[in-house]
Amino acid sequence: MKNSMYPNEIEKSNRILYTPAPFAKSNLIYLQETGELKAGKNYISKRKNLRSFLFFIVINGKGKVKYKNQDYIVKPGHCVFLNCLNEYSYESLDDSWELKWVHFYSDNMVGIYEEFIQRGGKISFYTEAFIEYSKLIDDIYTIAVSDINIREMKLYEKFVSLLSLIMDECNKSESVESNKSITKDMAPVKKYIDDHYSENISLDILAGIFFINKFYLTRLFKKQYGVSIINYLIQVRITRAKQLLRFTDMSIENISSEIGFNDNNYFSRTFKNVEGISPREFRSRW
Repeated sequence: MKNSMYPNEIEKSNRILYTPAPFAKSNLIYLQETGELKAGKNYISKRKNLRSFLFFIVINGKGKVKYKNQDYIVKPGHCVFLNCLNEYSYESLDDSWELKWVHFYSDNMVGIYEEFIQRGGKISFYTEAFIEYSKLIDDIYTIAVSDINIREMKLYEKFVSLLSLIMDECNKSESVESNKSITKDMAPVKKYIDDHYSENISLDILAGIFFINKFYLTRLFKKQYGVSIINYLIQVRITRAKQLLRFTDMSIENISSEIGFNDNNYFSRTFKNVEGISPREFRSRW
């Protein structure tokens, strides 16, 4: 790798500043810059209002991250994932603090990051997938300096892998026992919805069946499955509606009733909100 852009004793950084192709900027998650940092004590970096998302993993030493007025001490094996529109800073607390990092962006990253937080994701978390994260950032660097003609797609592929790995960490902030408990508690709820989607189902009804506070039930279900109970019920019903629209001659009115909608107009509006077209259009196109 090349020498640092900042060849002083406090910071030694190998980095690539990357300019994506217009196609990537319009359609993909794209790279902004990536590299490795080796910082001595007293090194500090501050930024705000940056249209970027930063992910880094600590390789060696100890540092401190400040984000939304909270401090996080990070050591080897710790990962940090930030929305850089918010003010943040990170600094070295050791004579040798090393990390691998990547800045990336797309317009839909805001929603992805919100989903990460809603699923219980932490700004800073310890990972057991250290090797996987490290290799992904190395791969991003290698692809960025390559001449392959599908470079943008290869980078996008790596970002999808990185985000999948990050999302998978969301529930790992809980203990193993806690996770097992959540899985055990919520699986019957999901199965009940799968089996009874055509019936009248509400949070109050589910809370009564499973003897649990409806707000607590909502939180646990969303944490485990990444979707609210109501939205999951809609997904199940719309999926069944699509099967009936494609593979039967049932009328739209009968399909609406069959999947649990008492109001045909409400069914049509819900279907269009999910699929972008009406049930009738869906049937004619497929």
